[in-house]
Amino acid sequence: MTTMLGDVTPVGERLKAWRRQRRLSQLELASAAGVSTRHLSFVETGRSAPSRAMVLRLAEHLDVPLRDRNLLLVAAGFAPAYAETPLEEPRMDAVRAALGQVLAGHEPFPAVVVDRFWNLIDANDAAGLFLEGAPPELLEPPLNVLRLSMHPDGMARDIVNLPEWRAHMIDRVRRHVALTADASLARLYRELRDFPGGVAEITSPVGGGVVVPLRIRRDGGELAFFSTVATFGTPVDITVAELAIESFYPADAATTAFLRERAGW
Repeated sequence: MTTMLGDVTPVGERLKAWRRQRRLSQLELASAAGVSTRHLSFVETGRSAPSRAMVLRLAEHLDVPLRDRNLLLVAAGFAPAYAETPLEEPRMDAVRAALGQVLAGHEPFPAVVVDRFWNLIDANDAAGLFLEGAPPELLEPPLNVLRLSMHPDGMARDIVNLPEWRAHMIDRVRRHVALTADASLARLYRELRDFPGGVAEITSPVGGGVVVPLRIRRDGGELAFFSTVATFGTPVDITVAELAIESFYPADAATTAFLRERAGW
């Protein structure tokens, strides 16, 4: 649903679209936000102009991303509330330091920092394992880690459980599209979905596992990983809000031993 700041769609129509995206009735949203259904209806139809506080309150209860909250404010005639600071700027020193500390501290296991489109922002040395053998065109910036992993010339060639892993990752992207209503992210979803490799039915992992591992072939053997995703807890900057750290952990002892040996530990 993200559009350019120059879009002239009225704020009421934007709020109505977000409410429908969240599958909420006017009564449900009004009750959650502490406003009358009548007033919310007037806001959505343009009969009433919402205050800045009202726009932000409704956006919060609709779980609208910070980027789109700015668009709602502009559409209502107010200045944006959230900055989008380039990660290279001095005011982001603490953020960069925190990211670097997390990445370094996760060695010898892979970890990456990605933006809202899964474009690579930073990575530790161990993450180079995932880049081995990839063609140069897939490594050109912006390097999209999902495209790299699912492209038939990328990691997909070495993923042992490709249909199973693809099913879960594609569903993960689909859920992000539903959350953000972002057209660019929706295009990425369709691109990934149309890559060859199959999609297995999403079920519990074979063998009684608790997570779906990523199994890849390396150096004549098989490595297995599961991952966790971390975000900043209280972001008020768009750049920070859209960063995510994905940390990969060995799913078996053989993978642990391989990674430690590879790092010289």
